[in-house]
Amino acid sequence: MFLAIDAGNSNVVFALYNQESKTWTNQFRLETKTAKLISQLAKKVPVYFLEHGLSAADIREIGFSSVVPEVNGLIVDFCKNYFGIEPFLISPTAYKVLEVKTQRPQEMGTDLMCNVVAAWDRFKQAAIVVDFGTALTFTVVNGQGKIQGVSIVPGLRTAIKSLFTNTSKLPEVELKLPESAIGKDTIHAIQAGILYGYTGLVQGMVKRIKEETNHDYKVIATGGLSEILTPLEKDFDLIDRNLTLNGLRLITQANHSL
Repeated sequence: MFLAIDAGNSNVVFALYNQESKTWTNQFRLETKTAKLISQLAKKVPVYFLEHGLSAADIREIGFSSVVPEVNGLIVDFCKNYFGIEPFLISPTAYKVLEVKTQRPQEMGTDLMCNVVAAWDRFKQAAIVVDFGTALTFTVVNGQGKIQGVSIVPGLRTAIKSLFTNTSKLPEVELKLPESAIGKDTIHAIQAGILYGYTGLVQGMVKRIKEETNHDYKVIATGGLSEILTPLEKDFDLIDRNLTLNGLRLITQANHSL
């Protein structure tokens, strides 16, 4: 099996890919915070494998994407000790063998590169990848596989947490789309403002990108929160929560096949 490890600002996702069935079979996540991560790796990963009838020996290859450099050493050492495998850590040098190209590889987040590689592998045409994570990102690739650029906005949870943290009377609320955009109480008001506001934000950004480039694109959504904004479903050609993982696998295997 192939193990993908995706270290983001909020969580480290572990996902197992069955090479024979070509499916992602298991996923779990740990908190990225360094102090907790050390103990979580040592305790929770072995327990998860045991509870799901998995063995460390089942893992034959590991790909690792990270936007949190301070956890890289911990995760690499854990993989060596527990799986007996050194993971392939995606870096700008890994992009050289890909069809997708970027002018500034040092500035490109590996998670965003994974997204675009998977999108290009799927459609082989111009695309906008909208990733609903800790940050909400829009990555644009043209019809030749060249990355045009990225736009970054605070993510849904980040926006709600900021509102809760920086005000004395506004509560932290559940990310649940209300029936109306007009709030009838405080919780409803925050949900309506954030979720319908972000719906309009995504639609506006995609429209602006298309107008600015005078081009049409496949629009692909990914990220753990990609399915919350249901009014956007018609705006996406594909919603794939595993897009980053698929790109991670493709980049790792492209480099290992050299």
